[in-house]
Amino acid sequence: MPKVFVAGPVSWNHLVLLDRLPEPKPHTVFARGHRTAVGGTSAGKALNLAHLGADVTLRTVVGDDEAGHAIAEVLTAAGVELIAEVAPGASEQHLNLMSPEGGRVSIYLELPELAHPRHDDRALAALAEADAAVIDLADHARPLLAAAERAGVPVWCDVHDYDGTADYHRDFVRAADYLFLNDDGMCHSDLLAFLRQRVADGTRTAVATRGAQGAVAAVADGLHHVPAAPVERIVDTNGAGDAFFAGFLVAHLGGADTPTALEAGATQAAKCLGSPDLAPDLA
Repeated sequence: MPKVFVAGPVSWNHLVLLDRLPEPKPHTVFARGHRTAVGGTSAGKALNLAHLGADVTLRTVVGDDEAGHAIAEVLTAAGVELIAEVAPGASEQHLNLMSPEGGRVSIYLELPELAHPRHDDRALAALAEADAAVIDLADHARPLLAAAERAGVPVWCDVHDYDGTADYHRDFVRAADYLFLNDDGMCHSDLLAFLRQRVADGTRTAVATRGAQGAVAAVADGLHHVPAAPVERIVDTNGAGDAFFAGFLVAHLGGADTPTALEAGATQAAKCLGSPDLAPDLA
């Protein structure tokens, strides 16, 4: 059972399903449905890693509110070891407007501010014992990039829709031994050039997910592609990228080569797309 340390954001989300995303003008629309659920990229990764059998510790920040309690309940029920730094006030919360085709507009409603972490020793101990350190985009996770390097634990980072220039992402890009992103921020040719350059600069593996076009990985011996795994019916797109990340990571730690790990990522993403939750079989 691989041990994975994850650090980054979690949230409590209100998901609203619409026939189509709203146009930028005043008007009224009727929702097809709505619900609340756990969200956040680190929650998505932790839940999918646990679903795949990994021993997962998640260090995150929640508020001292009902949303924070709900987040913790979902994660611990799924078998995730939780190190929760509790900030005064509200937990991170989003309003996600969703279309049937997978489009999403995410509106941040609340964002907790952590002044003084109380569980640094516990987090560093879990990090030191891990086979992989997943450090997600958040200021409260940023110091753990250097901590993982000091501990000699490989760093895995997901920079989402990075455009190749944004300052906020650079520490994560430079620190990553294994780097993931999606193709929303760059055109295809720039994306491939970026992946190749990261490997030339020392990243072991750089992976880009491309939605229905599958995914591509750059490693020292060149590029590897995988098509998207078929999905009978897309139920919810939330968490699909995190599911792909988790599938690839677990396969890699199990000794898989890059093409096989890409296939494992695509398979886990397809399972997530067919589920209403961030990870399959979460309910």
